[in-house]
Amino acid sequence: MIIVYGIPNCDTVKKARAWLTGHGVAHEFHDFKKQGVPGEKLPAWGQAVGWDKLLNRQGTTWRKLDAAAQASAADAAGAQALMLANPSVIKRPVVEWANRITVGFDAKSWAEQL
Repeated sequence: MIIVYGIPNCDTVKKARAWLTGHGVAHEFHDFKKQGVPGEKLPAWGQAVGWDKLLNRQGTTWRKLDAAAQASAADAAGAQALMLANPSVIKRPVVEWANRITVGFDAKSWAEQL
């Protein structure tokens, strides 16, 4: 089963979920706000896509963090702790496919998966 992780009001997550539904792809949605960030999954996500890609340094949440909090994400352990404390700094959606993990939405590459 494909699992889409994110925040329901995120535009990119909305597009990704609509794309999957529109292509008849069964999937589950894991809401970071209601269900939390699955801490046990973060290491695998970081290993699969890299911490720099998983940590969204372009978003509003990142920009609102103080310099000390931003600096704490300089390594994998710090980035993971920051993501657990602030789920909105995780680039979305994180998608667990049958054989890989992706971050973000790219219709072309997703179509190649089907």
